[in-house]
Amino acid sequence: MFSPKVAVALSVLGLTLACQPLVAQEGDSAAEPSVSGDQRASGDMPAAGGAIPVEIVQRDGRYVLLRGGQSYTIRGAGIESADVGNFAAHGGNSLRTWRTDSRFATAQEVLDDAARHGVTVVMCIEIGRERLGFDYNDGQAVAEQLEYARGEVLRYKDHPALLAWMVGNEANLFFENPRVFDAINDIARMIHEVDGRHPVTTALAGFSPELAGLIEARAPDLDFVSIQMYGDIVRLPAILEASNWEAPIFVTEWGAIGHWEVPLTSWGAPIEQTSSEKAANYLRSYEIAIESSPEQIIGSYVFLWGQKQERTPTWYGLFLEDGAETEPVDVMHYIWNGAWPANRSPGVEAMLLDARSAHDDVILAAGAEYAASIRAVDPDGDALRYRWEIMRESEATQEGGDLEEVPELIEGRIDAPGRDRIRVTAPAEPGAYRLFAYVYDGRGKAGHANIPFFVE
Repeated sequence: MFSPKVAVALSVLGLTLACQPLVAQEGDSAAEPSVSGDQRASGDMPAAGGAIPVEIVQRDGRYVLLRGGQSYTIRGAGIESADVGNFAAHGGNSLRTWRTDSRFATAQEVLDDAARHGVTVVMCIEIGRERLGFDYNDGQAVAEQLEYARGEVLRYKDHPALLAWMVGNEANLFFENPRVFDAINDIARMIHEVDGRHPVTTALAGFSPELAGLIEARAPDLDFVSIQMYGDIVRLPAILEASNWEAPIFVTEWGAIGHWEVPLTSWGAPIEQTSSEKAANYLRSYEIAIESSPEQIIGSYVFLWGQKQERTPTWYGLFLEDGAETEPVDVMHYIWNGAWPANRSPGVEAMLLDARSAHDDVILAAGAEYAASIRAVDPDGDALRYRWEIMRESEATQEGGDLEEVPELIEGRIDAPGRDRIRVTAPAEPGAYRLFAYVYDGRGKAGHANIPFFVE
């Protein structure tokens, strides 16, 4: 079994975890990193104050994360473009990225913004992925990638908001060449040489005895492993036991049940949970998979504090595109604070189209008119308003959170869209569509549901 080395300045353990996606509105893994040189201004320097040492130690049979010599309890989320101040106001104290510079902000901006709000950062250094064409048999490309990573570490290692380094996000997704773990280990070893104050991990898509063996054999310089799972995360304790994995871990992506894990309609559309069903699942997943193992799981980052298009505009984000908070935000507030927020989100109890639910294979006739309704309740008694829209079903086949296009919005087919009960005229063109319903409390909170349907 892989055993951690508990050092004075940091524990060198030798494991890593996997970060997932985001690849669209939030957390998008759109492009491979450039390793051809520094494209940033020479004045792009870390904020004053200096690095705060981080280490992992064992105390009384459990792993403990120390920051500045003090125990540090992570209340984390994956964030790329969301309001960090709002995140901190809900009790969050640590965010993770999927790359250094994103299309939303540079790493410097992320670190500085986090520091202003008392938030730490697990900084991901994006590396090549085999599924996107990177060849780990190409020695020159691997060497250039190592030097790219070195430059990123040297640039940001002294920032006080930095908590840990993450070498790549889900580089194991659909991989075949185990040399990817050799490259990850080379980067981890380099980081320890140039930055002795921050531990190193990698984000893995899932976990298994096979992955555990590869990490132990090929990536012993990782300090801990990071794991990313969705609906299946409730099996994490059993998977760790089956893998004989006793070292510390982060869970760096967890949240909604994945679109690959849910039932499908007869035409292959995934059936999404309502915001209330998701909220219940977030709480259940946390209690079963994360809260139950405090001796080993030293941090977790919910996905996604923000909004993104991935199969639908509502599947993974805790926020709507217009910035409204949904019920899973309430759950995270409760998890982080031990109390519910003063204003609760509307709860969605049911949605129907032609008297059928999303699980009933709703097939409509082109141009015909149908009734639709949503039943919602507000815990605070706030007056509710409603919004409806029809979109074409996403044809995206991307994996791993890669960037997706937002499906076409179909206008002019909904009568009185501001009510809880409406009439819908099916589109004239045959094909797959989705009806969305949104419920707002007028105080920044919302609920949502959708039903996939097919027009003949």
